[in-house]
Parts: sequence; structure tokens; C-alpha cells
Amino acid sequence: MCAAERDEVAGLTASRLTALLGAFRPGDDVLGVSELARRTGMPKSSAHRLVGHLVQEGLLERESGAVRLGIRLFEIGQLAAARRGLVDAARPYLADLREATRNTVHLAVLEGTEVVYFDIVRGRDAPALPSRIGGRFPAHATAVGKAILAYSPGQLLETVISAGLPRIGPRTLTAPGLLRRQLTKVREEGIAYEREESAAGVICVASPVLDGSGRARAAVSISGWSNRVRAERVAPAVRTTALTLSRTLP
Repeated sequence: MCAAERDEVAGLTASRLTALLGAFRPGDDVLGVSELARRTGMPKSSAHRLVGHLVQEGLLERESGAVRLGIRLFEIGQLAAARRGLVDAARPYLADLREATRNTVHLAVLEGTEVVYFDIVRGRDAPALPSRIGGRFPAHATAVGKAILAYSPGQLLETVISAGLPRIGPRTLTAPGLLRRQLTKVREEGIAYEREESAAGVICVASPVLDGSGRARAAVSISGWSNRVRAERVAPAVRTTALTLSRTLP
């Protein structure tokens, strides 16, 4: 089986596992395999095999010949709820930053080698950006990614570099040495800049949201047209918002 075929099979399996978990509805306590197969439209034999895998991973639990949602899902849900709290706490400050700069404001976290956008407050006159809530983007090509990496353990940066630094925009940093030097400056100043590294004509200014130990939990940024936004002029507002959030969040 070639790599493409393996990826296709993996994607199909993941889709079926998701469908089985999503088959539970409000009020469902336990469901039998036959009912799960009916709701998902998959053969009973396939449903039985995949249910066994989910039970093994703690995502489902067996009870009297049926299954219920497992405690592992509850644990994962608590992590998601904690991050929802980050968005709720940040939203008023993001809105204020948007009003002050009239540009699009992002709140993002690092997942692996990519940033994930938790919230976006779009500016009326800002460019149409490829970012979306829940969307991902290579960390090295974004100001939020660089802001987080600069205040994270060094191994995270090495992981990003090892995964490759592909060119995303016309001025993406693709040289590891240059990226390292820029992150050193970010750590000194508390501000990260991205100039046409994610998309042509776009500039971004970001600052990290730090925990009590000084490590980045997230980053806040503003994005706008490179020929309109004066990065150094808006940087203090971005920095102030990030520092305020760092003190506000538990």
C-alpha cells in the first residue's frame, strides 16, 4: 500500500470513529452496537471493531452489552472548556484593540508546529486574511507563532525547524538561523513582527500572553495592510493588551 492509500485509509477510519462518537445524542445513556451501526450507516462488523478500539482507548465504556461515552472524553472536554475560558476572558480586550487600531485582531495558541486561531475580531478596513477560527497556520510564518515560540522551551523551536520552514508568503523566513535571531529579538522586546510572511501585502504585530512562569500560553496580534499599518506605532497597544491578559487570566 502506497503512502497516499495509507493516508486515505487513516482518514476514513478517523471519520468513522468520529461518526460513532457523534452518534450519541442528548439523553442517550448507553447505545448498542446495532444502534450505532444504524445511526452511522456503517456495517455492524465495522462498528463492532471500531467500538472495541474506542473502548480500549477509554473513549467509550462497556455496560451490559452496550456502550456509554467514556471518562476520557470528559477529561478532554475539560481541557476544551479551559480554552473556551481563555477566549471569553480575552474577547473584551480583543474588541478594544480592534477599535483602537481598526485592524483585525487574532488570539492564537501553538499546537505542534502550527498556530490555531481561537478567536478573530475582524477590522472593517482590514485585508481578507486566510486565517479562520479553528484554522491552523505554520507557526514560523506568523507573528503570533513567533511570539509564542520566543517564550517557549527551546525544544519547541527545534521541532518547528526540523519539520521544515516552507515558504508561505513572499517574505517567509525559511532560514533557521534567521528565524532564531528574530526570536531572540522578540524575547528582548516582547513584540513579534511579520511582514508579508503569511500573505502578500499583509503585516502583523503580535505579543505573547504569558503564564506565571513566563512561558507563552497564547499570543495576541493585529493584522492589516502593509502600506497602511505602521507596525511600531501599533506595537505598544498590542503589547499592552497581551500584558493585561497575562495578568487577568488565572
